[in-house]
Amino acid sequence: MDYILIYIVVALGISTVLNLFLKRLGVSQIIGYILTGTILVYAFDLRDMNNSSTLEHIGEFGIVFLMFTIGLEISLRKMNSMKIEIFLNGFMQVGFTALVVYAISHYVFSLNSTSALIVSLAFALSSTAVVLSYLKTSKEIYNPYGQRATGILIFQDIAVIPILILLSFLTSEGDQSVAVILRDTFISAVVIMLLMFVVGKRLMTWLLHFSASSEVDELFMGSVLFIVVSASLLASYMGFTYSLGAFVAGMIIAETKYHHKVESDIAPFKDILLGTFFIVVGMKVDVLYFIDNIGVIVGIFVLVLILKSIIMYLLLRITSSHVLSLKTALALSQVGEFSFVIFAVASMGGLLDKELESLLILVVIFSMMITPFFISKINRLVSSVTHHEYLGLDTSDFVSRKDHVIVCGYSVIGKFVAKNLDAIDAPYVVIDNNPKHVQEALHEGKEAYLGDMSKLSLLEALHAESSAAVIVTLDNMDKKRAICETVLKHTKNINLIVKVATLRDKENLKDLDITAVVDSKVEVGRILVERMMTCQLKYSI
Repeated sequence: MDYILIYIVVALGISTVLNLFLKRLGVSQIIGYILTGTILVYAFDLRDMNNSSTLEHIGEFGIVFLMFTIGLEISLRKMNSMKIEIFLNGFMQVGFTALVVYAISHYVFSLNSTSALIVSLAFALSSTAVVLSYLKTSKEIYNPYGQRATGILIFQDIAVIPILILLSFLTSEGDQSVAVILRDTFISAVVIMLLMFVVGKRLMTWLLHFSASSEVDELFMGSVLFIVVSASLLASYMGFTYSLGAFVAGMIIAETKYHHKVESDIAPFKDILLGTFFIVVGMKVDVLYFIDNIGVIVGIFVLVLILKSIIMYLLLRITSSHVLSLKTALALSQVGEFSFVIFAVASMGGLLDKELESLLILVVIFSMMITPFFISKINRLVSSVTHHEYLGLDTSDFVSRKDHVIVCGYSVIGKFVAKNLDAIDAPYVVIDNNPKHVQEALHEGKEAYLGDMSKLSLLEALHAESSAAVIVTLDNMDKKRAICETVLKHTKNINLIVKVATLRDKENLKDLDITAVVDSKVEVGRILVERMMTCQLKYSI
């Protein structure tokens, strides 16, 4: 027990010092955690622990809490609107990537068909932990390319289930037929969905309401932790991954009024456990073996990166623009953490040679170490290649800004609002979730960014609480109401001006504490009478 405490203290100390140093260099903290794991193994000679199932389970809960927070961002309604990104793009990406990697592994590198199949399925997956961590931190998860990447990553997490079922069937111990395995999996899926969406939803809502009304933060935090861990264990018991259960729990809570509070409260646990996951990854690094085979490891990584980027770009290009396809393809070109699970299960079942497993694990680790450096440069890389302006939001520009106007939407009305703000020399920023509108604003010399104003994190990045006003010019009623609700949740002390076109729109917003609702028809009528009053009367002779 004393030794375990020493290891924990040393890990905390090393990771803190390393990340403080790397932060100054602009390097992702993921690298610091991976290096901490490697240093810990060699400093205390813990190489016999790098395959510990207990450590892997602890580390996996970092991904569990990450997937839970992603679930909070994606309600059932949002998931339905993202069905193309999740199911069409995701299925095509995993399927075609696996086919191409299998062909190369089997026919070019002469791996046997079983080994080639395992490698192809593992390399078809990308890193949820690295990519989603970056997208959430940079706020790019709300941008079009971030949404596409998130959708594909969600499908990949779902795809892990049939992959593990296939591996269990291929192992020598698997004595059940494919039909029986598929039947049992389908029954388990139905049971878990019924339990979580019928029973679980009511239980979660009641528990969160009860703990929130107690006004004791510890009770609320305890309730959230209970929900996450229970949902994960239930999914695991039914034969699914921990992270899938947590993701579904997040989706359920996203439909409640507590999702913003839950997300802010759970963030510290997610970050600490995600750091633990990367420390466990670092413990798997065999430095001597890596040095001896560095050429092969780097070569395989580069080949996989190029192959996945090309395949994903060509598939996404069918439904998306050139720039969005390229950004998404590059963001998901690495190999993911679930590959560790696939290689471990295959190796234990005698399907994969131990030396090949060691080599492939180092390829995955190298991929996860390079990705944080690479992914943060994607926007600039794509901009330089395509000569397309980067539309991202640099939040550092808003830290000290005050009394600025936030114009939400840059269609016809938004352009007139900007023109009038220019006339009175008022500082403003344009936010729109349509890349075309943002591009138009940039070409006209406006300060404009791509983003969704219904996201609380975007309002925090814009420092909306320090703004003079938020003007909403959108036509879509659902989106307009979502933005108003989020703005008012962010801060009550704000001038919120909203344009409406119909009496029904006005009725839909009357329960919100909006500063001014501008009815376009009423205003046009008023202006017509004002103009009539200023006209000179014409007398007939």
